[in-house]
Amino acid sequence: MSLMRQVWLLVLSVIVLACSGSVVVSVWSARSYLENQLALKNSDNAQVLALSLSQQGGEPALLELALAAQFDTGAYRSIRLRRADGQVQIERVAPAVPPHAPAWFVSLVPIESHPGVAQVSSGWNALGSVEVVSQPVFAYADLWRSAQHTGAWMLLLGLGALGVSTWVVRRLRRALGAVVEQAEALTQRRFVRVPEPAAPELRRVARAMNVMVERVHRQFTEQADEVAHLRQQAHFDPLTGVSHRSHFLARLSTELSSEDGMATGRLLLVRALHLTEVNQRLGHARTDEALQQLAKLLSEPVGASVPVVVGRLNGADFAAILPVVGGAAAGLEAFTGQLREGLAPFEGLAVALSVVIWHHGEEVAAVLSRADATLAAAEAQGDYACQLSDQSDPEQGEPGGEDSWRRGIQAALQQQRVQLLEFPVVDRQGRLLHQECPLRIQLKEGGPFVAAAHWLPLALRTGMTAQVDELAVLLGLAAIERDGQPRSINLSPHSLHASGFVGRLRRHLAEHAGAARRLSVELDESALLISPATVGDLCRQLRPFGTRVGLEHAGERLASLRPLLESGLDFVKLMSSMGRGLSGDERRTALLRGTAQMLHGLGLATYLEGVTELSDLPDVWTAGVDGATGPAVKVR
Repeated sequence: MSLMRQVWLLVLSVIVLACSGSVVVSVWSARSYLENQLALKNSDNAQVLALSLSQQGGEPALLELALAAQFDTGAYRSIRLRRADGQVQIERVAPAVPPHAPAWFVSLVPIESHPGVAQVSSGWNALGSVEVVSQPVFAYADLWRSAQHTGAWMLLLGLGALGVSTWVVRRLRRALGAVVEQAEALTQRRFVRVPEPAAPELRRVARAMNVMVERVHRQFTEQADEVAHLRQQAHFDPLTGVSHRSHFLARLSTELSSEDGMATGRLLLVRALHLTEVNQRLGHARTDEALQQLAKLLSEPVGASVPVVVGRLNGADFAAILPVVGGAAAGLEAFTGQLREGLAPFEGLAVALSVVIWHHGEEVAAVLSRADATLAAAEAQGDYACQLSDQSDPEQGEPGGEDSWRRGIQAALQQQRVQLLEFPVVDRQGRLLHQECPLRIQLKEGGPFVAAAHWLPLALRTGMTAQVDELAVLLGLAAIERDGQPRSINLSPHSLHASGFVGRLRRHLAEHAGAARRLSVELDESALLISPATVGDLCRQLRPFGTRVGLEHAGERLASLRPLLESGLDFVKLMSSMGRGLSGDERRTALLRGTAQMLHGLGLATYLEGVTELSDLPDVWTAGVDGATGPAVKVR
């Protein structure tokens, strides 16, 4: 039985006992009073009757006449005249009169009519005694009315006390509920504060937990600041503030290989020309300012394309990864003009630009080779020359626009032209933690099953991500029921905002309760940044089914994600670029270790995506990562 229910029962019991006790005490006090009054009445009547009989001179006829007259004028149960020897000389007895009160009340609260006795004499001679017993019918009527009035007043008082008690208990329940919810939140890795209740006992508990939550917040802030500092050292060029070569190439590799990255994109290379002459003429400090200005300009949008990441490959070469948005030529012409205007204060400095299109699945070396060749051609043309390698995208989707794409995806879903891939996530002992299962769709009947990098933009534009994700979850549950292996399904953040999606997801989990406990779902890191309340609600909705919720592709903005403290997530998967090239790189290893420690401090399991090199695994496990996936890991 819950504590609040016990408090309610205690309050109700006290009110009922107090009111009932008050009624009982009042009734019994009134009964005693009425019995005393009835006894006094009997005694007075006996004295009056004895005086009347004493004046009859002892004549039997007169005595009987006077006694009968008295009996007929009052409500008497009996009147007896006894001789001096105790024998009854004259007696009048009336039948019992039913009282004006319920029979159960009469039986529970009997009223005794004690006889009144007085001596009868004639002169100095004692004739005997008279005994008078009155009917208690009126006493019962008065007692019943008194009991009704008392009961009504006690009922009103009890209801008032109950109302006040309800208000007090509800205040206690809200205060206690807040403390309980905070305690439950802590068990769910949600570190939330609550207002301190007025009750001193609960206030001490709430204050203690708030202090602990505040300590966790402070520890997270300190670790996040440390991780941000380590990230700055490990990933960024100290002069320009953009990514250095190894981090940029790791990000490029991630975009090329990620299942749900971009299907196609552009690689922009920019080379600062005449840098040696500028350094000799303007000086080292002014040249550094020129490079910083160039890095800042490269971080600006190129036409309608916002750079995904900007990097410095060497002293004079910069690069940017751009999504394919709009026409490339017009955007590059305007961007080149921005570069010319922005670098005008640095006399003699110029740039050459090249842009190549890459497709999902290509090798980094092949893309860089094309970009370098195109940049060489641009450099040969002179200052501010721009060379575009025009390559069409073989996987742009079906012609015909959104309606055609929608029909193609719907047909693939209806005909079950989908498949879940399986990439094992293992711990340091090689034990399977779960299978990561990205969804692939056969957009054209008989064609290849393509990765999310190709179909996800189409699904987003046509508003079909919820249908795709729902099918992926059903496939994952069915696969778990077949072999019992835990699996993790990727969900699009857009699906969480689709009407009824979470409700349908809960229904599927309820129908497959056994498999649901071995299922995990993953959301992109951006979901927690854009809509933390939605992510937190998803965690609370799925927790009763035992389904775990995690973030994937995390790392770039992880230290700034304060909602991590209140989301209730179960695990975080760090993006593959954080684990590439760890071997021999102490700064990147320190960053990974600091990130893992920060997440462990919040009770979150930490996994690393896309480990490609066996030489990196020892550093991955040394950094404290709980699990890893990628070509380099194997299930033992």
